[in-house]
Amino acid sequence: MKKLWPALFLLVLSCQQKKEYNADLLVKNALIYTVDSSFSTAQAFVVSAGKIIAVGDSATLDKKYSAREVIDAGGHPVYPGFIDAHTHFYEYGMGLQQADLTNTHSWEEIVDTINTYARHNPDGWIIGNGWDQNLWKNKTFPTKAKLDSLFPVRPVLLTRVDEHAAIANQAALNIAGIKPGQTITGGEIETIKGKLTGMLLDNAIGIIRRKIPPPDDSVVQNGLLAAQRNCFADGLTTLDDCGLPYTMVNTIADMQHKGDLKIRMYVLLLDKPENYDFLFKRGIIKTPRLDVRGFKMFADGALGSRGACLLQPYSDQKNWRGFLLSDPKHFQQIAEKIIKSNFQLATHAIGDSANRMMLKIYASVLKGQNDRRWRIEHAQVLAPSDIDMFGQYNIIPSVQPTHATSDMYWAASRLGKQRLKTAYAYKQLLDQNGWLPLGTDFPVENINPIYTFYAAVVRKDLKGFPANGFQPENALSRMEALRGITVWAAKANFEEKEKGSIEVGKYADFVILDNDIMKIKGADLPKVKVLKTYVNGEKVYEKK
Repeated sequence: MKKLWPALFLLVLSCQQKKEYNADLLVKNALIYTVDSSFSTAQAFVVSAGKIIAVGDSATLDKKYSAREVIDAGGHPVYPGFIDAHTHFYEYGMGLQQADLTNTHSWEEIVDTINTYARHNPDGWIIGNGWDQNLWKNKTFPTKAKLDSLFPVRPVLLTRVDEHAAIANQAALNIAGIKPGQTITGGEIETIKGKLTGMLLDNAIGIIRRKIPPPDDSVVQNGLLAAQRNCFADGLTTLDDCGLPYTMVNTIADMQHKGDLKIRMYVLLLDKPENYDFLFKRGIIKTPRLDVRGFKMFADGALGSRGACLLQPYSDQKNWRGFLLSDPKHFQQIAEKIIKSNFQLATHAIGDSANRMMLKIYASVLKGQNDRRWRIEHAQVLAPSDIDMFGQYNIIPSVQPTHATSDMYWAASRLGKQRLKTAYAYKQLLDQNGWLPLGTDFPVENINPIYTFYAAVVRKDLKGFPANGFQPENALSRMEALRGITVWAAKANFEEKEKGSIEVGKYADFVILDNDIMKIKGADLPKVKVLKTYVNGEKVYEKK
């Protein structure tokens, strides 16, 4: 009988140590910012079938669950997967295969870059993007003379960083049939002394773009996959692509179905008749990784190219107020069409005149408090008397904090000191509805969401300028900024019940960082790196 006691003891011990449940993944020994309603922290969570099934302390969950994979975070901080509420993901992917003109500091540097690009890419159109004349010593728009001399036959189109201005050579202008003196609603074809300069603003760019042969399927797919790799490396797990043709929806859905495109996407379709026809016939498209339920209009252009529509003239260009991209009747008609459906409406509005017009149009159909979550993208320059309309009609300002720190060097010259006070006013906008989705507008800005967080909280550029921050009264708290790139961005998409926080029942989208953005010095925020990114409990990126 005595010989049986050791065997019985081992049997009892093994029963005590047996796990109660099986799971796919256990993350433990972490500092987890759940971003739930109480902004609680935890040490561990468990994933099964791509969703979070338990959140708590490491000892309890480790004892309770037997997981196929265990991540010991070693005390590193873990956050919900970052969500960018305003991107141009497709354009970014295509741009990765074109001439990169970002951070060029003169027209001469751009011409040299294009010349080099052309030698390595000898066929077809020469397409470049990302230049910004505000970074040059001579801040005036360029002319096409050098492009004409280098490329007398081969067409060239180079778009400004905001996509609201471009320069084309004569070969491209000829293909598009653009002539001196030609006009277009919502755009400008620049001439000097009766001759085309090559500069095009807003809708005028489309005259040329329509002549560029569309990329083949392999180019599109390679571009999207390259863009996805970069997004995962920066911790992004969901993107809002703000303005796509309906034809891209099928491409994205097919790539996601095959398992190639793993990033989650929220798509707003462009303001085009064929896109309205498509979605009104299909209805909302919803899969675990794709959500198509709205439309994107463009009220005006950009401040940097002086296409934003202002109530009063630009401070640095007399008698010029910018312009609307369509007749106000068009925006009213679309709003009246969408309000009768269950779709979302979003509108690009930069200038105070464009914002006032769209706020009034939204108000005329929303008629008070609501949960339609109609969005104003950018909401960049606002008349003080108009800001309350966001709260009165539950209109959602979808803003991009790095726009403030990119524009701050020259925004005062465009607007003057008085108008600048209610530009990039993120704290005032947050107060309207109590929540605020944040994005980047990439490729206009860098895709890194930690830069978004930094700009929102610190209001400085990456070099720490200005010393006291740009209009620091409109800075967000770290808690607000983190919510802005997670659960509030999800809420802007009607997706807050499935993502944006680390809670039971939500998708296991999360990111592990090498430092804690909630505690480190503000100056150190841009140095923070992503260690791992997970989507649906699957590792999609790991820092080498």
